[in-house]
Amino acid sequence: MLSLNARQLLAASLALAAFLGLTGVSLDQAFRASSEAALRERLQAELYTLLAATDIDRKGKIQLAEELPEARFSQPGSGLYAEVVSNNQKQRWSSPSLLGQGITFDARLKEGERRFTQLGSGATLVYAMSFGVNWETAARGAENYTFTVAESADSFNAGVQRFRQILWRWLGASALVLLAVQGTILRWSLAPLRRVEKDLADIEGGAQQRLAGDYPKELQGLTKGLNALLDYENRQLTRYRHALADLAHSLKTPLAVLRGALTSTPDADELRRLTQEQVERMNQIVGYQLQRAATAGRATLQAPVSIAPLLQRMRASLDKVYADKQVDCRINADNTGVFYGDEGDLMELLGNLLDNAYKYCNGKVRITAQPVSQPLHHRTGLVLEIEDDGPGVPPDKLRAVLARGVRADESVSGQGIGLAVAQDIVRAYQGTLDIRASALGGAFISIAFPTR
Repeated sequence: MLSLNARQLLAASLALAAFLGLTGVSLDQAFRASSEAALRERLQAELYTLLAATDIDRKGKIQLAEELPEARFSQPGSGLYAEVVSNNQKQRWSSPSLLGQGITFDARLKEGERRFTQLGSGATLVYAMSFGVNWETAARGAENYTFTVAESADSFNAGVQRFRQILWRWLGASALVLLAVQGTILRWSLAPLRRVEKDLADIEGGAQQRLAGDYPKELQGLTKGLNALLDYENRQLTRYRHALADLAHSLKTPLAVLRGALTSTPDADELRRLTQEQVERMNQIVGYQLQRAATAGRATLQAPVSIAPLLQRMRASLDKVYADKQVDCRINADNTGVFYGDEGDLMELLGNLLDNAYKYCNGKVRITAQPVSQPLHHRTGLVLEIEDDGPGVPPDKLRAVLARGVRADESVSGQGIGLAVAQDIVRAYQGTLDIRASALGGAFISIAFPTR
């Protein structure tokens, strides 16, 4: 496939060739028409001069001055010819220049009629102007004559040919200069793209982490998108590394407990209980770390997820799970609210929070989803609010419940990692999660995702 530079240069060359070609043809035709008009005027002037030098004697014969106004009429083969003939062909006068040329003027025109024609061919090609005159004499009365003046086409064609040579020579030189200028302009215009290519090569080689050059406005959307994609990939890689490190670190304590129990606990029942407890703890740790690692985070090239239909589906599912509680769950969300991210992350986030709301509420749950937009942003943010009428979260545990394994109500079954997972998902999308008391009496959880 041709490069952008080659494509634009080829397109510009074709357009330039077509433009100069049409310009050349137009100028050639205009010059030819102008030269032909000048020739007609010149022949007409010669015709009037010949007419002024003509006389009819008493016998009705054509008489012309011995010295004609134009000397070339008297020179054989001079290229300028003249003829006067009566329409009844009884009288004819030809200029000496017409001798031996084999040119025949057969125009027979009425009085006042004028005709411009091209006669002969090859070396004898001429342009002729004829004019009809009515001449009245005492001997013959009124009689019609046709005056004809002709000029060889050689000089006319030579002038047109010279003009064509000069015209196409200059147009060709102009085309070369314009192509050189166009190539220079294209190379200068595409320099930012080559700079992007070089920066990407540096990123691939590890010399830099992101596109940091000063790019034109037309490329800023592309470079910002690429930087966002690079940042996303870096965050994903960092998240996996951290998750593996945290997993290894978190498993050290349960493994150390098990190792110590094998050597210091003689009671089989106590050892079984301790082993079951540590295995359950390791299961929680593995589940939590896998969830953290799988969180997709904000992605640039991702279709938005509509909030309202997803909330409706999750409410229907939870109503079945907690059917015995007869929870009154109301949703305030319209179709304008969207989430820019992975649908699985959103379902995990809402699943943890709504499950907690259903689990701890006395009978009422309220969900609100509001889009937030700011000028100059092509993406809208999102604010999610979930509240219930349960016992709520004690003020001294508002921060603690976001930590892994901590539960506000120890009497309710659970692993204590739901809010911690939700917190990690929200952070992955550069959002904020806030917990406070609800007007319903329970917990009020507010999540804000920024605009983009």
